[in-house]
Amino acid sequence: MTTTYEMDHTKLGDVLELLGREGFGGMGDAMRVLVNEIMKIQRSAHLRAAPHERTEHREGYANGYKPKTVKTRVGEITVAVPQTRGTDFYPSALEKGIRSEKALTLALAEMYIQGVSTRKVAAITEKLCGTDVTSMEVSRAAALLDESLEAWRNRPLSETPYLILDARYEKVRHGGQVVDCAVLIALGVTKSGHRSVLGCSVSLGEHEVHWRNFLRGLKERGLCGVNFMVSDAHEGLKAARRAMFPKVTWQRCQFHLQHNAQSYVPRTSMKTTVANDIRQIFDASDDAEAKERLERFILKYKKTAPDLATWAETALPEGLAVLKLPPEHRKRMRTSNMLERLNKEIKRRTKVATLFPNEASCLRLISAVLAEVSEEWESGRIYLNMETLNLKE
Repeated sequence: MTTTYEMDHTKLGDVLELLGREGFGGMGDAMRVLVNEIMKIQRSAHLRAAPHERTEHREGYANGYKPKTVKTRVGEITVAVPQTRGTDFYPSALEKGIRSEKALTLALAEMYIQGVSTRKVAAITEKLCGTDVTSMEVSRAAALLDESLEAWRNRPLSETPYLILDARYEKVRHGGQVVDCAVLIALGVTKSGHRSVLGCSVSLGEHEVHWRNFLRGLKERGLCGVNFMVSDAHEGLKAARRAMFPKVTWQRCQFHLQHNAQSYVPRTSMKTTVANDIRQIFDASDDAEAKERLERFILKYKKTAPDLATWAETALPEGLAVLKLPPEHRKRMRTSNMLERLNKEIKRRTKVATLFPNEASCLRLISAVLAEVSEEWESGRIYLNMETLNLKE
């Protein structure tokens, strides 16, 4: 007997038979069968009862199906959306995992419609959509998607001990010119130990006012309990951080510090040695050991690389705040690499568009990607055990 959380093996057999008989030509029908079955499972889980099951735990009742036609990469398919009575239900199987594809489609379609596209862009749009896209369809889909993504960007936040901030740049058409727009992103590790994408914003620059407004928005949405922050040393971000989180311990990203140090190394032959020496400082077990290694570093390079020694005296201590954290947290919180890896995923999506027609289009695609990632993080395994957190003064 099929339970609430199991797929009917006969349905899976239907899918395999379709693919075996029709090959890739049967992909649309196979997808329809799979989506229909998944939606039934989700309805049963929502109702807390299998079809025709009598149970005191039931919450609402099944109420038939409603046909819905959706566009996919294998063409249009018509699915049967399960309906309910006495409770609100909509299957996530229709939405989960396709938001970023819809956003990318919209970004490319906008370029095509506004006359700033190429044949390649038009071809990609048609391939992604499965059919041609009209301006009316784009506008209608954009309005619905924007409403959903805006709700995600403005959702309530809560206690988040760790905050990671960074910016990336995307090319956007603005005022008849192509400019680099700053995309601000905030990640957090919540009190439960899960990672979360807290928010994102797009603006023409990475100035203090942009960062300040972005951080203020996070606090207004309920962000609290922040006691450790990781970022690079961009002047606009530093000023905004001091204004909005003046008492929060700040960790300068050690990866960025290593990169910055190389610009002060006078000879190429010294670069590897300098990088290893800095790594030794960062790998210290406590503040006292790190301070001792830093002093030796400065003394070692005072004559052979005086600019490096002068820079290190003030810059490297900014990368040692992580030593205040529990040892098991340090490796993951010593850099903003968590966000750097996420930026690579964003770049993988945005490089297809190459150029966004406006800031709204850029924000739409990036929000869609981040929303999907955040949902996976928040429902996945714990990233850090926060029970050991007791930030030292």
